Amino acid sequence: MPFRSYYYSEDGVLESELSTARISEVLRGGRGLLWVDIYETTPQDGALLEEVFRFHRLTIEDCVERQIHSPKIDDYQDYLFVILHGINHTAESAVVETAELALYLGPNYVVSNHNLHLYSVEEVRHHVETSGRPLHRGADYLVYSLIDALVDNVLPTIDLLNEISARIEEDAIGAPQESTLDAILRIKRSVRSIHRTMAPQREMLNRLSRGEYRLIQDTSLFYFRDIYDHLVLIEDLLMSIRDGVDNALATYLSAVGNRQNETMKVLTIIGSIFLPLTLLAGIYGMNFEYMPELSWRYGYFVVLGIMLTTIATAMVIFWRRGWLRAGHAGAEIAKTFAVERGLLRGHHPRHSLRRTAVSQEARAQREQGLDGGPAQT
Repeated sequence: MPFRSYYYSEDGVLESELSTARISEVLRGGRGLLWVDIYETTPQDGALLEEVFRFHRLTIEDCVERQIHSPKIDDYQDYLFVILHGINHTAESAVVETAELALYLGPNYVVSNHNLHLYSVEEVRHHVETSGRPLHRGADYLVYSLIDALVDNVLPTIDLLNEISARIEEDAIGAPQESTLDAILRIKRSVRSIHRTMAPQREMLNRLSRGEYRLIQDTSLFYFRDIYDHLVLIEDLLMSIRDGVDNALATYLSAVGNRQNETMKVLTIIGSIFLPLTLLAGIYGMNFEYMPELSWRYGYFVVLGIMLTTIATAMVIFWRRGWLRAGHAGAEIAKTFAVERGLLRGHHPRHSLRRTAVSQEARAQREQGLDGGPAQT
């Protein structure tokens, strides 16, 4: 059961790595703020959500199933269930992939669930473990912190897409290659992938910022409005990138058409040059007995020289036109999409290095405390 838990009491005491029994006790008390973060979800985690938190079966299925679900928000009166998407920064793929984050928002608890590593969650964890600040302002503010970090980590991806799009446009104008077309298609698929999740999330954040739900305090509404503004910005940037890529595709097709026209022009010139050679070869290839040049001692060498001179002249012309040179490779467009980790919120090198060792120790301690008392921290 790989999960982490934090409890911030009314007395200002922060507990971490709570046992199942301690989590049940905190829920019954209804005081303070509990955060349980579940990752690499297993059926055992589903049992925890059902037996301890009493969540609806349909929401638990969404958490346990590995398939990707559409962004949504469901109101179950006692709690809100929200599914959002961010960028999967751990995937080595030619196209941008998204990662799912499910959130339960209750009166004094938040449960987050994800099957992929999210730097945004690491960002909030880091602040909780160092200062506890995200837990000081209530459950709705903790949910805001998780969503805000998730959305902010989309922007470096947008910037990288914009940079690649600009390089593709330059290639499409200067030296269009097959790799240019491949890069254009990959960018278009990436933009569609992000837009497919960001568009519904914008409407979700709009609803969260309008005060539709009683679990969102009035003092937190403007925080969610800020996330909504970021999503609007992301949508505008995506549309700009999509327009740029569409223009690059049109430019690429136009450039390829022009190149084909130039090729046909050169082939026509080649044909025009070799027509006289064919004529000469045809004339002197006839087997008439009385041909004046047949008795000329240097006639063969003169005709052959004319042919070679004509060919050499044509080759020089073609070389100057660039038709005999290797094509320009253009800018190198990486086939594996990756954002520089230092640009992401939640990427703390020192913190990341100790994550594995700390989590293994915490799991062992928690397993010892599953039968009753709290695990040692």
